[in-house]
Amino acid sequence: MSEDQFPKTQAHLNQLIADLSQLQVNVQQIHWYMRGPEFFKLHPKMDDFNEEFAEQLDEVAERLIALGGKPFATTHEFIDHTNLPDEIIEFGQFPLPELMQHLDHDFRYVRDQYQQGIEITDEEHDLPTQDMLNGYKAEMDKLIWMVSAFLDKGPQENEAKPESPKGPDGPGDPEDN
Repeated sequence: MSEDQFPKTQAHLNQLIADLSQLQVNVQQIHWYMRGPEFFKLHPKMDDFNEEFAEQLDEVAERLIALGGKPFATTHEFIDHTNLPDEIIEFGQFPLPELMQHLDHDFRYVRDQYQQGIEITDEEHDLPTQDMLNGYKAEMDKLIWMVSAFLDKGPQENEAKPESPKGPDGPGDPEDN
């Protein structure tokens, strides 16, 4: 396939590569800096999340290559193109529920990016990529449900969808969600 095959899909897959890379960093940071009574339950869960995102990242990049594209592959490219926050967290800066609220926000953003990719692949008639993205969107819906349950919310709460969670103050004010 040539680079002009599914150009919008290729561009969106690269966006997902940048966002999934930053999501892994955000999850890892929470993994390292979390404190609180739920530590023993949530610490290994962060490993599970990152294993899932590493698999998604690899498959998205490989699909992009199969389409003739060139995946972002450097930290600079990820930082330059992600729309997720790159925020330094310190011990005790946020209570554990607030850290989980940050994850909820990031998960919803990535889920919405998968939905956008589904729409783009539909427009370009790239059904194999669409199938892959449908599966990942379903997985993100499940993770949102799990994090929402931890936060004592329903999975449909906090559905106000900002264009991008990245901003001058990080992932956004949890009170706005």
